[in-house]
Amino acid sequence: MTSQRWVPSQPPRVPDWQSTWRGLTGKKLRNSVYNVPEPAFDEFYHRRTVLGRTYHLVHDPELIGEVLLHQHEAFRRPGIARKALSGLLGESLLLADGEEWRGQRKIVAPRFNPRSIDAMAAVMMEEAEHQIERLRGDGSEMDVMALATRTTTAVIARTLFASDKRLLTPVAFDHVQRLVAQAGQPRLLTLLGMSGLDLSPSARRARISAQFLRETIAAMADDRIGEGGADDFFGELLAAFLADRAPERARKLAIDNAITFYIAGHETVSTLLAWSAYCLAGQPELQEELRTEALAALGNPAEALARAVPQLQAFVDEVLRLYPPGVLIAREAASDVTVGNIAMSAGDIVTIYPWVVHRHRKLWDEPDAFVADRMAQHNKAKLPRFQFLPFGAGPRVCVGARFAIAEALTVLSVWLAHIRFRAPPGFAPMPSGTIALRPEGGMPLFVERLTA
Repeated sequence: MTSQRWVPSQPPRVPDWQSTWRGLTGKKLRNSVYNVPEPAFDEFYHRRTVLGRTYHLVHDPELIGEVLLHQHEAFRRPGIARKALSGLLGESLLLADGEEWRGQRKIVAPRFNPRSIDAMAAVMMEEAEHQIERLRGDGSEMDVMALATRTTTAVIARTLFASDKRLLTPVAFDHVQRLVAQAGQPRLLTLLGMSGLDLSPSARRARISAQFLRETIAAMADDRIGEGGADDFFGELLAAFLADRAPERARKLAIDNAITFYIAGHETVSTLLAWSAYCLAGQPELQEELRTEALAALGNPAEALARAVPQLQAFVDEVLRLYPPGVLIAREAASDVTVGNIAMSAGDIVTIYPWVVHRHRKLWDEPDAFVADRMAQHNKAKLPRFQFLPFGAGPRVCVGARFAIAEALTVLSVWLAHIRFRAPPGFAPMPSGTIALRPEGGMPLFVERLTA
């Protein structure tokens, strides 16, 4: 691998911790990685009070392990997060706690086992190739974020919902993008648990989009119930909930989880693909090395492709380190608890920012640089368990993480085989978001189709 040290773009930082109120207004409210104080990248713990509540900012891998694994039952999803997202995601696995979470996890997790994901690999490859065929590919500038989103939306619709046309229309696509954009731009009313009082035009449009998506997926659920189930992810999920829950409750939980997987499933991978394209464009030599590996690996069956690109896997992990899709992991103490030597009271919030952990100066050499072999398997195996957490960690690690990585490796292999990325002069995309780390304004890159 190339030894060149390239430093990709990141938002500005501020020299010291700022007042709480600055984080509740302006750009900082809408972008969690904007104006992060420099001391955060040197300190493992910081305590703050926000609106009368104590927040514990934890960046020490050992303490993270205590919160997310060893004492995970002492913590729950913060009530504020449930209030902000329950209108869209209902009581899905993402927001559930306790016995409800355990029951849903047992139903959902088997649907993302390695064999199931291998069975989806051919669709991932076909859709990546199909979207490339639609490109001009003459070296002109295009928004790669849009390409990634079209690809991942189609993959989700085909693999999890049996290519249901109701999820593949331009109208459905626009509604989902509106929902993601609104979810990533919270307002003060959301933090106060009063998002229903937000009468801004964007909030009203998001509520219309949420209603459209819920009604669409509810109709899909009713079709599958009427047909006695369907031979797809959603049909199997619905049947599993119906097996041990009352019909109306089962229907609601299946719809809640389907909405969650549809939105989060495509958004996580599309942002990863967009940042990967940027990191390829910024390192032409590395892009050629990875292209050579991808071309050789594409001779394998689709289900074996993701395991045949170890260099690309290391590249993707380094992209995930620098641009983790999940901006924030938050937990609320369910009762008084001690983590390490830190006493926490019931109701306290623990916040873990992968963006900070992944760039912490006491954890990484050259933390802001892209080091191509940093995450090669022999190096990655030496990392402390909770130092790299792009999909969370512990029992609540993202249930679709394996799916996301397989899709990213498959799509990137196809992209590398067929197109070349170049960055416009001086291009520095701005990471932005409070839920998913999107490039602000998209990812405009020069895209050139390669001849055979």
